[in-house]
Amino acid sequence: MASRTKTTTPSHIDYGLLILIFALIGFGIVMQFSASYAIDAENPYRFITKHLMWIGLGLVGMYIMAAIDYHTWENLAIPIMFLSLGLLMAVIFLGEEGVAGARRHLFGGSIQPSEVAKLAIIIYIAAWLASKGDKIGQVTMGLLPFSLIVGVFLVLILSQPDVSTSVLLAIIALSMLIVAGADILQIGILILVMSGVFAFAISRFSYAQSRVDVFFQAFLRPWESPQFQVKTGYAALHSGGLFGKGLTNSEYKLGILPLVHSDLVFAVIGEELGLLGALAVIAMFLFLGYKGTRIALHAQDDFGRLLAFGITTWIVVQAFINIAVVTVTIPNTGMPLPFFSYGGTSTLMILTALGILLNISKGGGGRFRLDAHSLFRRRNRRSRVSHSHRRGRA
Repeated sequence: MASRTKTTTPSHIDYGLLILIFALIGFGIVMQFSASYAIDAENPYRFITKHLMWIGLGLVGMYIMAAIDYHTWENLAIPIMFLSLGLLMAVIFLGEEGVAGARRHLFGGSIQPSEVAKLAIIIYIAAWLASKGDKIGQVTMGLLPFSLIVGVFLVLILSQPDVSTSVLLAIIALSMLIVAGADILQIGILILVMSGVFAFAISRFSYAQSRVDVFFQAFLRPWESPQFQVKTGYAALHSGGLFGKGLTNSEYKLGILPLVHSDLVFAVIGEELGLLGALAVIAMFLFLGYKGTRIALHAQDDFGRLLAFGITTWIVVQAFINIAVVTVTIPNTGMPLPFFSYGGTSTLMILTALGILLNISKGGGGRFRLDAHSLFRRRNRRSRVSHSHRRGRA
């Protein structure tokens, strides 16, 4: 990574991004209620109430993160990484068994450690890559330790098992490595190795193999898919036409379409608001990608640039993975659509991450700044990550 000089950054947050976030939240609330109210006839507000609770917690997290200097997370990258690894190990042994024997949740299903890991690994990789500078192109300083860091997270998540989240994390990590200036040969090697690992994992997990098999059977004729979820999701999306049937007028959500409030909420959007409504959702995520990338390009230093890019990649790629599943472009993953799908930990972590992105947009700074050394009372020692080459920092 080439050395950078300090760039001129605004002293206020990106209000365009903030407006977009609230627009996505509002749109998501409307569609979540429309999709979920018919699931429980006795309590139509069951899912939207919990959804609003998690959004409220997420907004608190976003406000706090926007007020904390983002450089704080560079100092705390190592503790954050170990905390996340601890949660991932805990879920393997203490997590509650779900579908197909998967263990992905803790504390009565309220916490999903893999969602915490998404932000944790982005923070740590951003700090680690920023600390390496031009040495990132060296195999012993770049490719090998990077593979080890990412590999530990992927192995723990695959052990749950959760192939889709591990694939998303691999995409995020590789994207950040490319932005950091890694050698193209290293990238090619990592892609080949990771592809082999995921192919092996899919062959070992029956649920993943069945989803891949169903996808190839349904790709050309999804309306004849042997999997009910794929067939009905595609049918609901297709039935909306150009303008849709009207808000709340979905027919497929009335006991026909499974997981209508989570995995397949985009199908309800397409059915009720039509192609135009679906394209509006896609446009909003594309605009989020543009705003996040622009913030990354104008970041104060390498850590901020990598952190902003990692957060943006996470949210946008996850959104398009969900949309691709509903449109039968890729195999089913079970990944939620940010802002729209019901999902507590996912909503909380995404809004928290966006708070960090808002802080980066104003060039760091804030009402207060945490310091790892004061927290752990180690004033005479600094972690290696804390010695990152903060080029351009005053």
